[in-house]
Amino acid sequence: MQNVKFRFKNTLYFKRSMINTVLKINSFIITLAFIIFLFPSTASSHNLNKEIMAGDIPQAVVDALRSGNTTVLSGYFNTSIELAILDQEDIYSKQQAEQIIKEFFAKHVPSSFVILHKGGKEGSQYAIGNLTTTSGNFRVTLLIKQKENKPYIHQLRFEEGNAE
Repeated sequence: MQNVKFRFKNTLYFKRSMINTVLKINSFIITLAFIIFLFPSTASSHNLNKEIMAGDIPQAVVDALRSGNTTVLSGYFNTSIELAILDQEDIYSKQQAEQIIKEFFAKHVPSSFVILHKGGKEGSQYAIGNLTTTSGNFRVTLLIKQKENKPYIHQLRFEEGNAE
C-alpha cells in the first residue's frame, strides 16, 4: 500500500480550466506556426524574383563597360557578335569585336556606366544604359542570351547621346 501512496504523491492533477487554457495555447502555437511557414514563402519568392532580375546582366559586364576593360568584356562575347559603334555596324568574330571596342575605348575613355532599363525573358536579357566618357555620352544597348547556363553577349550597340 505504501507504494500506491508514493505513486499518487508524484502524480499531477489539473483542473478543467487549466486543461482548456493549455489546449487554447497549443492551438494558437500551431496556427501561428502555419502562418509563419505559409506567408514568408510568398514574400521570399518575391525577393527571389528581384534577385534573379538583378543578376541577369552580369556585374562583371557592367564593371567592364564602366572601366573600359575589353578583356573582361570580350570574355562574355558569343563566338560571333552583332556590334554597332556609331555608324559602323556588322557581325564580327569575338576577336574582331574586342579590337574594335578597344579602339573605341582608346578614343572615348569611359568614366561611368549606368544601366537605366533592363528586361527580357527566360534565356535572354537586354539592358540599356548610359556610358559617360571623356569625349561625350553614349547610349549602350546589350542583348545577352544564356547558352549552357552561361551568359553571352550577342549584340552590343554604342550610339551617341543619352538613353532615356
